[in-house]
Amino acid sequence: MSLRYLPEHAENALLALELAHKEAAHLQYTHSTLFAQSIDAAWVQRLTSRDDLAEKIDAFVSRFGRLQDHLGEKLIPRFAALLGEAPKSMLDMLAYAEKMQWVESAEFFIGARKLRNLLVHEYMTDTELFLQALLSAREAAEMLFRTVAAIDAEAAAIGLHGKP
Repeated sequence: MSLRYLPEHAENALLALELAHKEAAHLQYTHSTLFAQSIDAAWVQRLTSRDDLAEKIDAFVSRFGRLQDHLGEKLIPRFAALLGEAPKSMLDMLAYAEKMQWVESAEFFIGARKLRNLLVHEYMTDTELFLQALLSAREAAEMLFRTVAAIDAEAAAIGLHGKP
């Protein structure tokens, strides 16, 4: 029998995957309720006077950032280690994740990190920039959901879910 993964990394990888599922579920809820609305420049302009909308944005940005950080700093590196890979930098790790088809594009993943800064600051100053960032974050969140699903599929393929 050959090893399909390094068993000493299994527990950490499974814990990271479990947390990713929880964080993705929270983001999915906020994502679906936020984007069920018609979001345009007028909607963005109302953010300064509508605390309920601003709070929804804050929840989305927080959950988006938390899931993205978890994927980049914990889940992907732990699954790389599980499979015997030891990327040295964030770029190496994302290149490996792209090669494994866990992320669609390392460049898109990095670009999504930049969105967070725009989402945190720009609705107070630049309506159009914020609107574009928010619409881009909608797509980026969907990419994060697909990343969790791809790593979950990897775990199933290597038999990690059936681990005692």
